[in-house]
Amino acid sequence: GAMPEAHARASGPWRALRAAALPLLLLGLFEALARRAAALGSEQLAPPSAALRALLRAALDGSLWPATGFTLGAAALGLLIGAGLGTLVGIGLGLSPRASRAGFLSIELLRPLPSVALLPLVMLLFGFGTDLEVSLVAFSTFWPQVLLVQSAVRQVDPQLLELGRLLGLSTARRIRLIVLPTIAPRLLTAVRMGTGFSLVIALTVEIAGNPQGMGFAMLLAQQSLEPAMMIGWLMWIGAIGVLVNTGMLRLQRALNRRLGVTVP
Repeated sequence: GAMPEAHARASGPWRALRAAALPLLLLGLFEALARRAAALGSEQLAPPSAALRALLRAALDGSLWPATGFTLGAAALGLLIGAGLGTLVGIGLGLSPRASRAGFLSIELLRPLPSVALLPLVMLLFGFGTDLEVSLVAFSTFWPQVLLVQSAVRQVDPQLLELGRLLGLSTARRIRLIVLPTIAPRLLTAVRMGTGFSLVIALTVEIAGNPQGMGFAMLLAQQSLEPAMMIGWLMWIGAIGVLVNTGMLRLQRALNRRLGVTVP
């Protein structure tokens, strides 16, 4: 009753402190190393304290927010397209062994292609901008989603699907009433994994060839010999990644509670 709840509330801050101990220790070591390098005349490293001040200036002058919004928007749209199409194709391949066999070679040929290797080709098609980044994020998130959803659909009880056929349910209704409720927990896990992956791909594309977003802003700071701003962007990107992952994890747990699924 009250004792376990009180213990859970008390242990919450303690768990958070333990989780933050290692990052804080690493930041402290980096601070000491950067200050030592500065004392020896090196200006290639900036301490985290200077990076935080540079980041605060960027937030106050407004330059932080457009780049952040561009990267998050491109990652989200690319994930929506890639994961949405990947879910549809994964369900189709999972329900149809014939389609799975027919598409096996194509998937195995295209899936290992790194998205950055396609950058010159996609740049010819779309030029710079949102379309370039969204298409590469969608391509990269499509294949993992296909494989994860296909594997989940194959684990649906065949007797349930057969019962749906005997009841005269159409394919669309069998998917809606039987397949989707069964695979929902694994589908949510796949989307959460794809969220982090989409952010990584978006940043990689910006660093490699798209002159917009947080990745390009960090590259520009490096090229402008502003190590404090470069490290500030790196810290900001890390914080964004943690916040996005935490938000998706909480959303997944909330949805799974509605479905009656226990998530550790």
